[in-house]
Amino acid sequence: MANELDEVNGPVNEKGRDVNVIDKQIPVKVGVGSTIFEVALWVLGIVPGVIFLTRKIKAQNYFRQLQQQIQHDASQIDNYLEQRVVILQNAAKLLDKAVDLDKTILTEVAAYRGGSNPNNDSTRNDVATKLDNVANKVNIAFEAYPDIKSHSEIADCMQQNSYLQKEITAAREQYNDRVAQWNKDIMVWPVKMMVAAKAGYTTRIPFTTSKEIKNQARGTFF
Repeated sequence: MANELDEVNGPVNEKGRDVNVIDKQIPVKVGVGSTIFEVALWVLGIVPGVIFLTRKIKAQNYFRQLQQQIQHDASQIDNYLEQRVVILQNAAKLLDKAVDLDKTILTEVAAYRGGSNPNNDSTRNDVATKLDNVANKVNIAFEAYPDIKSHSEIADCMQQNSYLQKEITAAREQYNDRVAQWNKDIMVWPVKMMVAAKAGYTTRIPFTTSKEIKNQARGTFF
């Protein structure tokens, strides 16, 4: 029997294929068969019914704890984003003293600094994208004036900005891992899926980047 997936002989899409995160939450649903299954366990005896009930309680506790872990991971992203706003704000002010910096940079970073803390994934992603754009403008100004690179405070700000961007990426990966765990576990039948369906749980959407950032990633940088 031939291999179902033959990487040598294809078929191959030479044009390639881009992928996107589907922005859709799928509710967990179970049918009548699940109810019949649970009733049958009690009919078979008190012991099977109690065991199944105990497993459902454990699953419920597990989901509650996992939700708190997801919240913690999301909060970590917000913390790093807030720190990055402060760093970019300081860098922009220092650059403004050294060169005739575009005033829109200060205006934009000040607006993000004064904004409310992101409380959902879409807002968080939007703020991160805008911060990337501000960081690009600051970097352009920084590179355009070689003389100011010797300014230790500015250099330190740019180094911290680079570090925080790496931390944000790592925090997003951690968040996505938790979301993937959640999405997998709520679909495990019978115990976890039945508990998730009764609680009205849905799948969660992992981190997604903006169309603008994707287009920039395809560009030429050097």
